Amino acid sequence: MKPRISVITVGVDDLETSLKFYRDGLGLPTEGIIGTEFEHGAVAFFDLQQGVKFAIFARADIAHDAGITRTGRSPTEFTLGHNVASQGEVDAVMQRAIAAGARIVKPAQKTFWGGYAGYFQDPDDHLWEVVYNPAFLPPQE
Repeated sequence: MKPRISVITVGVDDLETSLKFYRDGLGLPTEGIIGTEFEHGAVAFFDLQQGVKFAIFARADIAHDAGITRTGRSPTEFTLGHNVASQGEVDAVMQRAIAAGARIVKPAQKTFWGGYAGYFQDPDDHLWEVVYNPAFLPPQE
């Protein structure tokens, strides 16, 4: 398998609420909710770096599409890491997340491995780690 992950989709309970959080609160670019003309098809895509997309899709529709039973939330299944270039940028992103309605679960702080990071949860309890890791600096834009 070649490493070609191009879309990261998370299940949400309310597309509109999540759209507002990510678009209006965090400022991620999107065309909004599309696919509403299809039963189980409404989704929103957000542009990330280098052609990678982040998507929000109703949990019930993911279960329907995959042919599995819908399960409950589990915020410890995975985390989404947002790597930034400085400790100050970690703090700024955490503040923006708070303003957007995120719940801080671990305030930004120095890490045992020499970085600086904090965690917040989005409206659907997905864990986001905002991290400054000197070994994994993002490309400068």
